[in-house]
Amino acid sequence: MSIFENKEQKFTSISSLGEFGLIDHITKDIEHYNDSTLKGVGDDAAVIKCGAFCQVVSTDLLVEGVHFDLSYAPLKHLGYKAVVVNLSDICAMNVIPTQITVSLALSNRFPLEAVEELYAGVKLACKQYEVDLIGGDTTSSLSGLMISVTAMGMAKEEDIVYRSGAGEKDLIVTTGDLGGAYLGLQILEREKAVFMEDKNMQPDLHGSEYVLERQLKPEARKDVVEMFKKMDLKPTSMIDISDGLSSELLHLAKSSDAGLQVYEEKIPVDPTVMTIAEEFNLNGVTCALNGGEDYELLFTVAQNDYEKIKANPNMTIIGYMTEKSSGVHLITHDAKAIPLTAQGWNSHQKDA
Repeated sequence: MSIFENKEQKFTSISSLGEFGLIDHITKDIEHYNDSTLKGVGDDAAVIKCGAFCQVVSTDLLVEGVHFDLSYAPLKHLGYKAVVVNLSDICAMNVIPTQITVSLALSNRFPLEAVEELYAGVKLACKQYEVDLIGGDTTSSLSGLMISVTAMGMAKEEDIVYRSGAGEKDLIVTTGDLGGAYLGLQILEREKAVFMEDKNMQPDLHGSEYVLERQLKPEARKDVVEMFKKMDLKPTSMIDISDGLSSELLHLAKSSDAGLQVYEEKIPVDPTVMTIAEEFNLNGVTCALNGGEDYELLFTVAQNDYEKIKANPNMTIIGYMTEKSSGVHLITHDAKAIPLTAQGWNSHQKDA
């Protein structure tokens, strides 16, 4: 008898766990049977020992209607983004990505030309980041388009950075600026809603180019990993910002068994993001904390590396690590300490 036929059994909804709760639940009892597995679940990528080097591997699945909407996401952009979001995970391990595989599930509504357009974006990302497309799979789908990308890179074991290495008083640093991708999505959803009401209406995207590009064509920070090497800097911990700054800060704190404080006034938000946020009656910093899909790098460095990063325009110090008992807090403009909660992207929310 199937468990679904047992009417007396009570079931737990996945949405009540959330994405991270589900991952924790299904992976808590996993055992490794090979000494070559140095890191499994629990970081941006897995790490496998291969002789003098380590293979770093990450995979991601994008599903139509959950992760993207083809009514406003061009297929070429989608192919590019599908690759980049996986390369970002490799970069978050302080590793340069080198290869990818791409697998597709397609419904019969997609002609060959659509697949070619999607792969044009995949190939463009491969060229941009100098990674090799080395394989994949295709199959049919009854529910639209699904894209799975696996990204790989090689590095010496001592060069790899995990989420778990942050120490007390380490500086917390982020690259780039945050919140733009979320607002790009808000604009696309707004214009879609307007169009659905009146098919003669043309989208009003003037002045929104920056945030739209952040949403539709993000970039992985391979350049920052290369910069670390030139600066002779190795972060103590690192993660990419895919699910919102607040979620990633909590991941770093949990993995490093530590607390932290970040300062609202230090969180980097582009002026364009602040302006567009006001149009939506939103706070730009809140968009940065909870929006997600920025694909910047969040990392920590030891205090004695401050001189190496203090004047770098690509990096912003936003806080510091503390002892675990002090918790995880945002210090507001008026010096209030607010506990951070994970309110970023969750693919298992009931309304997802």
